[in-house]
Amino acid sequence: MPDPGVSPQGQRAHPVDRAAIIDRLNGCRDDLHALLAAATPPELRAPSNGTRWTNEQLLFHMVFGFLIVRRLLPLVRVMSRLPSWVGRSFAWLLDAGRVPFHWVNYAGSCGGALVFNHARMGRLCDHTIDHLVASLEEAPEETLGRGMPFPTSWDPYFEPHMTLAAVYAYPALHYAHHRRQLTLGT
Repeated sequence: MPDPGVSPQGQRAHPVDRAAIIDRLNGCRDDLHALLAAATPPELRAPSNGTRWTNEQLLFHMVFGFLIVRRLLPLVRVMSRLPSWVGRSFAWLLDAGRVPFHWVNYAGSCGGALVFNHARMGRLCDHTIDHLVASLEEAPEETLGRGMPFPTSWDPYFEPHMTLAAVYAYPALHYAHHRRQLTLGT
């Protein structure tokens, strides 16, 4: 999804709606806690719809999207200051490694759900979203329009170029996408 606050020339057209991003992050948090509170052990072990993960593994993967963004923010801040060919080359290299990435992404969520299972992932999500919200609130407006190329083969919500503001908004899109694949309560 293109960043609506950036013109085609890459100039910030208007301030980032931080409140909207924060509301979406907190909405994901609230939804996750409701899902975890209502899910039964058999539902957590049941397969999800359209993935190879169980519901519990998919829930961890949804939380993992927030964790990834926390690690991406410093990378975007650095890469946005480098010559554009560096970012393009980096994104190309990551796209070239999409096969091992997808395998690690799958296996990592299987293993992650063993460590941060339904009893622990809510706290992990809370801690991570608290950090993202604080970081977004403190970010200078001019940095939110800076960005870098992204590996579009890694995720359907990665755009060829993403601003820092778009990266902050990304985990809510990722969460909503996978939320539809859960089979809890069905």
